[in-house]
Order: sequence, then structure tokens, then C-alpha cells
Amino acid sequence: MAATFFTLDFHYSISESDTKRPIFFPKTLKKNPIKRFTLSCISNESPSKPPLNPPGSTNAKNPSLSEQLRPLSTNRLSPSKKDQGPRLLSKPKSTWVNPARAKRSVLSLQRQKRSPYPYNPRDRELKQFAKKLNDCGFSEDAFSAALEEIPHPPTRENAILMLNILKPWQKTLLFFNWIKAQNLFTMETLFYNITMKSLRFGKQFDLIDELANEMVSNEIPLDNITYSTIITCAKRCNRFDKAVGWFERMYKTGLMPDEVTYSAILDVYAKLGKVEEVLSLYERGVASGWKPDPIAFSVLGKMFGEAGDYDGIRYVLQEMKSLGVEPNLVVYNTLLEAMGKAGKPGLARTLFQEMLESGVTPNEKTLTALAKIYGKARWAKDALGLWEEMKSKNWPRDFILYNTLLNMCADIGLVEEAESLFEDMKLSDNCRPDSWSYTAMLNIYGSGRNADKAMKLFKEMSELGVELNVMGSTCLIQCLGKARRIDDLVRVFTVSIEQGIKPDDRLCGCLLSVVSLCESREDIEEVLSCLQQTKPRLFAFVKLIEQGETSFEVIKEKFRDIISDTTDDARRPFCNCLIDICRNRKLQERAHELLYLGTLYGLYPGLHNKTVDEWSLDVRSLSVGAAQTALEEWIGTLAKIVRQEEALPELFSAQTGSGTHNFSQGLANTFASHLKKLAAPFKQSEEKAGCFVATREELVSWLQSNIASPAVTA
Repeated sequence: MAATFFTLDFHYSISESDTKRPIFFPKTLKKNPIKRFTLSCISNESPSKPPLNPPGSTNAKNPSLSEQLRPLSTNRLSPSKKDQGPRLLSKPKSTWVNPARAKRSVLSLQRQKRSPYPYNPRDRELKQFAKKLNDCGFSEDAFSAALEEIPHPPTRENAILMLNILKPWQKTLLFFNWIKAQNLFTMETLFYNITMKSLRFGKQFDLIDELANEMVSNEIPLDNITYSTIITCAKRCNRFDKAVGWFERMYKTGLMPDEVTYSAILDVYAKLGKVEEVLSLYERGVASGWKPDPIAFSVLGKMFGEAGDYDGIRYVLQEMKSLGVEPNLVVYNTLLEAMGKAGKPGLARTLFQEMLESGVTPNEKTLTALAKIYGKARWAKDALGLWEEMKSKNWPRDFILYNTLLNMCADIGLVEEAESLFEDMKLSDNCRPDSWSYTAMLNIYGSGRNADKAMKLFKEMSELGVELNVMGSTCLIQCLGKARRIDDLVRVFTVSIEQGIKPDDRLCGCLLSVVSLCESREDIEEVLSCLQQTKPRLFAFVKLIEQGETSFEVIKEKFRDIISDTTDDARRPFCNCLIDICRNRKLQERAHELLYLGTLYGLYPGLHNKTVDEWSLDVRSLSVGAAQTALEEWIGTLAKIVRQEEALPELFSAQTGSGTHNFSQGLANTFASHLKKLAAPFKQSEEKAGCFVATREELVSWLQSNIASPAVTA
């Protein structure tokens, strides 16, 4: 076995502060030291891998760095482009504030009051004229022609009134530019603030930014209302960098933000994922005497919820309690959604009860969040209790809530309750079933393998003109595939394509799963013809793995290309289905090769777990065929260890799960049957469902007596 050794020298400097932080964050005056270290790497190369140097290379003894790293690149998958996005940093360290040492205040405790508009005796006439301006065209010529009929000369008071009345932001901007061109009075901050407010409503940040820079150039002072309008508009337009830039400029001018501006910038930093900056701003504000309002706490709760950080959510609750801030409905809704993302259904239920006891009535958003939590946790009893309470107390229900409740029933398997909900929607005036409602019902019937009801629903959709979406098509195809109704499956697929549905990776995975279930060659070819239309490369790969003469290197290259072009959540199901297809075609060696490739490319990160006392195999995320293959591979590895007389732990276990999830139902029983077929000494654990255990003595004795068995040494 050849080894490649290389050494790299790195020079780096450790930065003590972030240059992107606002200017009021603490900085260090210590000079950053330049450090150097040497990194030595050694890589073992198996004989089956291609040589690092291509044939004819003139530098075989001193390969380049790119050539040395080439094996590493072939064993790593590039992240899916569809799933890339900013990730929120969790588990932040809060900024400690010494109460004994005075800190510079970071905000003004007095909210800036808006300037009162003077009484205008010509109110009625100007409002009627403003209505005419709102109704005229958006071109400058049409607007200028309408302005010629203005009933009174444009005084300061008249201009302020007109700017407030004009509704379309285009008209507001045209009138603002017109009064500037008239040059009858000084353009003060108030005129800009009113215009910016209208532009913010239209999400016109570039125009607001232009007006703000114009104010700076003309030395017109920007007040808290100006900065707050700029920052909130930048936030609505997802121009977070601009929001931060204007906030920092505010401090440079010496103007202290009020609580409105402060809360707005908290939300900006939270959306940027800068948790430490948010906490630093929050704690500095509290240290300055600021009492955050529920909106600020809602921002903190949402930030920690996005990170799934339960400690952060608990911190928000403790802060609200210590400062005497009573949560309102918005805060409760935010915290409930955060609890769901943090995976804390019990705490969400407790928080909901506290909300009811405090006298706050839930709205549609509250109930939707709670229904999602119960469905995800598969709490059937609590879900049914919530539904009964909603009906008895006549809580508000909207379209989104109904669909969420249907999806909750699909997750838990409540067929009768889902049918009752669906009938309620049909009788409703405002919440008639749509494509997603039918999709949820198709999912329920598909999970229960009720192909007759699923097809009846499909026919009803066609009669009512409800379009089938890609998720509904996937659920229906999965249901028909499990029922072996291939002709109906092909018909549904054809209708889906004719309706313009673009198949995604989940639909392709569903077709691949059906291929693994088919027994007759005729059915297999019909489903593969559908797969060929959706993903030709995957179709070609299925044909390739069935050819016994195809080399492992070719399989590896093609497999990597296909998986790299697949979304992250569909990569492991693809590999599972391909292994199932191989096992059903009696291609055991090919199944083991695919399992190896899946492990190599990180599709099964928690498959093997080792401690000093126990080695375990976790197959909960595997299909039946993949789980059987993983078991055989594991036993084969253990047999080699026993043959070499290496140390082993006291206990061995295999985890299949208890079968509560729709996709894992039956795995424990099938796995147990395979163990029995191998006569392996694993037994069902009495303490934990879906767990099979064996002692070291039992396993070693069995392996020694079956060391020559093909199943063991596979």
C-alpha cells in the first residue's frame, strides 16, 4: 500500500476583533501576532485507486499539490446548489456588562415625537385635489398637467398635507420633486421623512437611499425617524448591508437611536445570523436603561428559533420575566414557532397553556404553529385534543390552518379525522379545498395503501378542475406502486406531465422505489420508461448496475455524478432504492458496492457508532435492502476482527427504530427475519423497541462456528 507525504507551511494572523462590527463594539489595541505552523499529511492509497500521476508524467517523484489532493476530491460530494443558503450561527456567548463600571449609552430612552401637522383651513379642497392627482396618469406630463389646477398656492402647510394624502409612492415622489423645483420654501427634514415613508410602502430602497444621500449633501439633518425609515425599508428589501451601513453612520454623526430604530437594527442583525452582535446590542441597550418591548423579544425569539437553540429561547423567556414584560400574541406565536424548530413539543404545549391562562386568545397563526409541532412529534392525543378545543371554543380557522391540520393527520395517520376535516372544508364558504388540501389527503391514503380512495380522489380533482401538483403526484404514484397497480401509475404520471408538472428528485426517488418493488420484467420496464422521461442519467445508471461486467470504477464515477446532481434530501433515498433494486435482482456484490459508495460520500453518517463498552449499527435511515446489506457488511467486518483476535467490547447492538415513522414501518420485523435467516445471536431488547443486542461471548462463538459462511464473510 503506497503512501503520499507532503508538508505545507502556513502563515496566518489571529484577528482579535471583527472589522465588520459596528463602531460601538469593543476593540482591542493589542497588535495581532503573526504565527506559523507546519501541517503534515499522509494519505494511504488502496490498489484499486488510480495512480496520482497520469501516464507519461515527467514529475513522478515530485507530484504537484493538486495531483496529491485529487483522491480527496473524488471522495467528496459538492453541496447541492438548491440547498445552499445562509445558516444561522447558534450557541452564542453573551456580552457581559460590568454593572459597577459606567458604559457609554448606546440609545436614547426617549422616542422621537413626530412633528404635529398644523391646522389647515383648506383641508377639504386640498383632499379633493389630491384625489384627482391619485387618479391621473403616472407620467410626468400627465401629473404636471393636473398640478396646474391646484386650488391654492403651494405653501409649506399645503405641501405637507398633500404629501401625506397622496397614496401611490410614484405620485408622492413626483409631487416632492415638483415642490423642490418651485423653490418657494426651505426643504426641511419633515418633507423627506414623509416622502421616504411613502417610498418604504412601495419597497423603493434605492430611491430612499438617493434621498438620504441628498440630505447629507445639502446638510439637511437626518433624525431618528429618517434613520428608522431607511433601516426598515432596507430590511424589507433584504438590503441588510445597507441597513447596517446607515446604522453605523448614525453613530458617527453623534445621533443616538431611539427604541424604534434600535429594535429595527436588532432584527437586521438577526436576519444576517450575527447572534453575538444582536446580544451585544441587546445587553448594551438594557444596561443603558432600555426596557425592550415585545417586538424586540419577538426578534430574539425568532433568531434563536431559526437556529433551533432551546437555551436561547429559554433566555428570552427569562429576560421577559425579569424585566416584567408581558408577552403579547405576536411574541407567543414567535416563541411557539421557535419551540417547534428546536424540537420541544412539550415546552410548546406548556407555553400554549400559559398563553391561555394569561387571557390571550390564539389566532390562526398560533394554532397553525401548534398543529405543525404536534404533527412533527406525532402526538396523536394532543393533536386530537387541540382539534376538539378549536371546535368547542370556536377559535378562528383559515385556509393555511386547515391544510396544516390535514398534514398533521397525514404525519400521525389519523385517516377518519382527516376525512372529517376535508368534508368541513368542502362545506366552508371561505376555505374550499385546493391543490394542497387534496395533496394532504393523497398522502394520507398513500401512507395507508388505500389505492381505491386515492384514485377516487384523483378522479374528483379532474372533475372539479383542481390541478395536481408535484407532491400530490408523488404521493399518488407511491400509493399505486405499493399496490402494484402499474397501469394506473403510468396513467397518473402521463396526466402529470401533460398538466405541466416538472418532476423533482422526490418524484424520481418514488419511481426508483417502485422499480425496486416490481417483480415482473414488464412492470419494471413500464416504470423505467417513466423514469427515463424524468431523469435520463438515473435511468441509464439503473441499466448499468444490472450489467455484471461493469467495473467498480465506472460504477463509482457514474454514481458520484448522479448523486452530486441530486438535492441533499434525496441523495440517501436514491442510494437506498438502488441497493434494494440490486438485492431484488440477486446482485449482492453490487449492493455492497453501492453501500460502500454511499458511506464513502457521507450519505450514512451515523451508520456505525463505537464506545468502549458497546459497538452499534444504526439502520433507522436505511431501506429494508440497505439495512440487510449493512448488517452483512458489519458482520463480515466483525468476523475479520475475530479472526485477527483483536479486542472487542462487551455488547453489540443494532438499531432499527420502533416503526412510528411511515417510511420505517416494518423495518424491525424484516430485520429480525434476516437475523433469524443468518442464525445470528442478536435478540430483541426488552428495554428498547427496535433494538437488537448480543453479548461479546455469543457473537464471537457464533462467528467462529460460521467463519466460512458466505453470508458472514460478505
